[in-house]
Amino acid sequence: RRMFPAMRVKISGLDPHQQYYIAMDIVPVDNKRYRYVYHSSKWMVAGNADSPVPPRVYIHPDSPASGETWMRQVISFDKLKLTNNELDDQGHIILHSMHKYQPRVHVIRKDCGDDLSPVKPIPSGEGVKAFSFPETVFTTVTAYQNQQITRLKIDRNPFAKGFRDSGRNRW
Repeated sequence: RRMFPAMRVKISGLDPHQQYYIAMDIVPVDNKRYRYVYHSSKWMVAGNADSPVPPRVYIHPDSPASGETWMRQVISFDKLKLTNNELDDQGHIILHSMHKYQPRVHVIRKDCGDDLSPVKPIPSGEGVKAFSFPETVFTTVTAYQNQQITRLKIDRNPFAKGFRDSGRNRW
């Protein structure tokens, strides 16, 4: 499935004439598994995390592009797809359900990202910068744990049209 809401970032401070890749990975926040406790409406630790999955990287489809191009637009990761299928061969980012994750955005100068790949770790060193935002930490679920969240997602997600009332009687 596509990640919703999609991560969107605005970048500044790049060399307008240099070429850059923009990529995103999603890393575990901790080594815990969580459960939702309905009577207190809270997430609680439910044990140790499942074994880690091979890391995947989403390379923005407009990559590489000039610093000028990246800086004049909001960069959206709306095509990024997540799965819990550990055997996925479509290049989706694999995550375990009921675990906490942190998205990271990477700005990679082209000469540092020439062998960038969805299945290889992000290169490191000069010319590579990673950015993360605490407000983007999320807990993965395969079913929403709260009816208000279900309603919000159906109302706001452009890919949930089939779940909205169409004005006709629905069973």
